[in-house]
Amino acid sequence: MRSEDTATAPEPRYLKEPGSDAAGNRGQSEVAERVAGIVEAIRDEGDEALKRYSSELDGWSPESFRVGEEQLRSLMSEVSPEVIRDMEFSQGQVRRFAEAQKASMSEFEIETLPGVRLGQKLVPVEQVGAYVPGGRYPMVASAHMSASTAKVAGVRRVVSCTPPLGGQIPAVTVTAMHMAGADEIYVMGGVHAVAALALGTETVAPVDMVVGPGNAYVTEAKRQLFGEVGIDMIAGPTEILVIADETADPAVVAADLVSQAEHGPTSPAVLITTDEELGRSVLEQIDVQLEGLSTADVASVAWRDHGVVMLVDSLEQAVAEGDRLAYEHVEIHTAEPRYFLENMSHYGALFLGSETTVAFGDKTIGTNHILPTRGAARYRGGLWVGDFLRCVTYQQCTPSGASLIGEICARQSRVENFEGHAKASDIRVEKSGSLV
Repeated sequence: MRSEDTATAPEPRYLKEPGSDAAGNRGQSEVAERVAGIVEAIRDEGDEALKRYSSELDGWSPESFRVGEEQLRSLMSEVSPEVIRDMEFSQGQVRRFAEAQKASMSEFEIETLPGVRLGQKLVPVEQVGAYVPGGRYPMVASAHMSASTAKVAGVRRVVSCTPPLGGQIPAVTVTAMHMAGADEIYVMGGVHAVAALALGTETVAPVDMVVGPGNAYVTEAKRQLFGEVGIDMIAGPTEILVIADETADPAVVAADLVSQAEHGPTSPAVLITTDEELGRSVLEQIDVQLEGLSTADVASVAWRDHGVVMLVDSLEQAVAEGDRLAYEHVEIHTAEPRYFLENMSHYGALFLGSETTVAFGDKTIGTNHILPTRGAARYRGGLWVGDFLRCVTYQQCTPSGASLIGEICARQSRVENFEGHAKASDIRVEKSGSLV
């Protein structure tokens, strides 16, 4: 849709606006300062700092942070066969989708001019650290999304880590990491874990890239370490946008908004609808569904402070408002959901039709759940197999090709006052038997 098409569109009306506590980056400077101190301590002191912060912040002081083979077998024996089967299914979905993504990419070599050959190769990142969050929500599925995808790309060494859970090793998460293909597994979390992966210590060899979601501290650690190590993205709180018309089921829409609000107290949950009656019904349904929810202490705060119900006049306006938000997850509950696939541009992942929930994407369906937030969907998509592949180029000239390119390159170099570049071109032209 062209911007001029919406310039005269009426302003949307709000049936619910965010609460006054939607503070955005409040406290960010304190987070950055705390993270910087931990990162520098790991850089300077290595394992000593890693052990100190693990004990102080996680109450976790193991003999070794790395899970050994015998320990791994014991932990996996604690996991029920049904859980293992379900993880095999989910990881199979992730691998199949990542394999299809990889197949869509290609290496090539072309002759652009006689005697001038150019090409590209797809070279996997050598070593990747995959962070899997823990805490209140042990994000088992993040192991599928990061380690499995990296292995499909051909990453040689995948190092997965996750925090302890209540002073114990989270058996299900560690099992998922192993099944996803992790070559090394560490039970450590937070800033000190990210710093150990990025910088290395006496017992943790450094990686080339760190991926995976995390809280504000983990995210800030990735931001501060970017450049010394590659990262996937700077991610904020989980976001959901539902776009719905009069055909939507208010109970289903409410359930999906609540399901993402439970991620954290700062998670935005937004409904854009063309139908006021639906919007008001969703508001009622959310109140009902929050009453019996075990995670209502989190979800209700997120909904109070960051929940929005917006009323628009048309699907075209819904597209414009949705693209303005550029949210991580966008669900479409309309009579013709694929209209949004054709017309909407800014989103991390699109879920088409009321039968398809963000929860499927979070856990099971196979597309990656590590997605851009805070408007980053305007310039990148979610984690994918291509993030672990470096597209590198190569060039080769015959003498005649070097003569042709060299004459032009020498002139261009002198326009820019790069005489050394020009002479490097001249010498090849001369060797080919043709003077400038």
